[in-house]
Amino acid sequence: MTLRVLLPTVLWTVSLPAQWIEHPTPGMPRTPDGKPNLAAPVPKAADGKPDLSGLWVRARNPNQRTTTLAMGPNLEDFMRPGEKIPPLLPAAEALHQQRMANFMADRPAARCLPHGIPDQMLIRVPLKIVQNPGLTLILYEEFARFRQIFTDGRKLPPVSGPAWLGYSIGSWDGDWFVVDTRGFNDKSWLDDSGRPHTEALHTIERFRRRDFGHMDVEVTIDDPQAYTKPWSFPMEFEFLADTEMIEDVCDNEKDTAHAVGK
Repeated sequence: MTLRVLLPTVLWTVSLPAQWIEHPTPGMPRTPDGKPNLAAPVPKAADGKPDLSGLWVRARNPNQRTTTLAMGPNLEDFMRPGEKIPPLLPAAEALHQQRMANFMADRPAARCLPHGIPDQMLIRVPLKIVQNPGLTLILYEEFARFRQIFTDGRKLPPVSGPAWLGYSIGSWDGDWFVVDTRGFNDKSWLDDSGRPHTEALHTIERFRRRDFGHMDVEVTIDDPQAYTKPWSFPMEFEFLADTEMIEDVCDNEKDTAHAVGK
């Protein structure tokens, strides 16, 4: 197995320093001693909706495996107590077993290919949400990827060119921002255990900013060609104050020395 495959595996098992760029977050509420006040009220956009904009990172998952050479996030660790991921259908199960037997050596990220959804959000690497009228952007620091979430009322188009991150539209359900995505290719993995999906994958992501510094995310996976039924799991994200994104190009991997850890 090459170093390219092993390096990300080992690094996600240790706690590393925070982002290395230091710059005060504009408009950041602060406590009397000048520290970021993450418990401050949720900011509002011009239309009165919660404003999700900002730099975020997934909160630590207390159930996540931390053994020395463990792979990255496994969706089994994110399921609610008493809930399990539904069984894979035979062809998808065979593919999953093949990937695990190969110690996940052929995972896309090891070849500088994108993480998909939800895998891109499972890893503890910063993402930035930019919320504008008609369009919300999610910028992923790792490999400098981005998503466009259209909120101008358009419908999901017929799939003509399946993509790594699919095609997304967004709408509001009370304080929850709901992202509906289809049009994925079948090349990405759902998590680092090699859990597969097909081009029939349909995801629903629900984002709710609980206060200034904490955000709940719920993800539903619906792939009738790979799983016996739809399933969902929760995550939490934390606001990253007084820092910024850095460039992460796969051929230099600068941020491995500055990542926020697993």
